[in-house]
Amino acid sequence: MTEPRPLPSLMVAPSGARRGKIDHPALPITLDETVETAVECQRAGADGIHLHVRDKEGKHSLDTGLYREAIAALELAAPRMFLQVTSEAAGFYDAAAQRAMIRALRPYSVSVALREMLASPIDEEEARTLYVWAHDEGIVVQHIVYTPDELLWLLDCIDRGIVPGLDHQLQLVLGSYTGSELQSPTDLESYLKLLKVRQGEFEFDWMACAFGSAETACLAYAAANDGKVRVGFENSLWNADGSLAQNNAERVAEVRAAIDAPAQTLSPWDK
Repeated sequence: MTEPRPLPSLMVAPSGARRGKIDHPALPITLDETVETAVECQRAGADGIHLHVRDKEGKHSLDTGLYREAIAALELAAPRMFLQVTSEAAGFYDAAAQRAMIRALRPYSVSVALREMLASPIDEEEARTLYVWAHDEGIVVQHIVYTPDELLWLLDCIDRGIVPGLDHQLQLVLGSYTGSELQSPTDLESYLKLLKVRQGEFEFDWMACAFGSAETACLAYAAANDGKVRVGFENSLWNADGSLAQNNAERVAEVRAAIDAPAQTLSPWDK
């Protein structure tokens, strides 16, 4: 098995599973809109895309045919972009359907939420089988963890062999869609201190995402602490000054400028 390609430095998540045109007219829904957005975001500084597909009614879908069509179009239009698909349930799918999609599509990279794949205790052996199969087949799983407690859960799953391997890609989430929890860039430290304890045992290629107008500050902090970042309308529609972004490319450009700027930020890894 070949070594997994590292996560990109800046991944755009242009649509997600929940938002639509009512939330922002520039949020891409159709394949043509998604491809156009990917090209614009690549020009603005994104080197990866987190892909969702929608059905004819604009609803979230895990349809492998739609995924294959989108992947082919994106590989042609933006050939240098790291391409990742989502397995998100979003209230439409259960773990069995998510596992079936991954097995049928066999994507190079897929994001998987531990809380969805192990939603029930009876899912544990099925999840183990999927994770081991994906590892053996060279399908790279980026594990989404929404809280430090979920990161501890993931580490336990790694220790128990449910999630195999020594190299792991992570998506560390700050905040939520509801916006009920205020977030600060330093909230990331709770995650990083947990990873530091296991440093040396495992290699963690991690990425952060954040919600709301604090997105840019949170992602700049993550990049200053040697992380990768994910930005886009899936997580936030707003610029750092609180203004509504014109499109995904504007969000990418702002975050690219922020993470490329010199920063003097002490990393929790060095504390």
